[in-house]
Amino acid sequence: MKPKAVVLTGAGISAESGLQTFRGAGGLWNGHSVYEVASPEGFRKNPALVLNFYNQRRREVLKASPNAGHRALVELERKFDTVVVTQNVDDLHERAGSSRVIHLHGEILKARSVDDPELVYDWTSDIRETDRDASGSPLRPHIVWFGEEVPLMEEAARLVLGAELFLVAGTSLQVYPAAGLLSLVQPGVPVYVVDVEAPNHERMGSVHFIAGEAGSVLPSLIKNLVNS
Repeated sequence: MKPKAVVLTGAGISAESGLQTFRGAGGLWNGHSVYEVASPEGFRKNPALVLNFYNQRRREVLKASPNAGHRALVELERKFDTVVVTQNVDDLHERAGSSRVIHLHGEILKARSVDDPELVYDWTSDIRETDRDASGSPLRPHIVWFGEEVPLMEEAARLVLGAELFLVAGTSLQVYPAAGLLSLVQPGVPVYVVDVEAPNHERMGSVHFIAGEAGSVLPSLIKNLVNS
């Protein structure tokens, strides 16, 4: 039986494929309050603005391609029973070939009913204000907005508790509750944190910090993990 590995990924790994991040000077929030475009209140106030915002994101995702970081994570499956837990809403992990992906914050290529969160549709075109579910309720992006529960968090926490390897890539671990997963790793389990903001090759206990972009660091790191 393969040892269990959990990989937590964030916006940084998708940024290397040309997708803008939601934070920082070049982030998608520029020109918009967070709550205007990423909250239930914002959607109720101005659904056209919110739908347009995510329609643009969807178009960008469809044009993007997986990078070396995404592809390297697929190689981890050769030795480890691997689950990718991502804060990203794109499908680049799936397109790269990862077989098990949990999207904590939703999926941009899906739409869901405003009135029934369990009614979810695959969706690759723009969502319009006139689009409805089978019961006639409006559709919204299948995204976890600020102020909403993260429904897959419990499953992610359970997987991390049982992990024998924990790898973090493309996130500075500042967004909760996902950042709290690191605290659930069992003592003695090796942890690797790869991010441009990580301390350079610094180690704290069983946590190895490696500064750099996922696409540059992960191929060699995962090759070593698979061959060790």
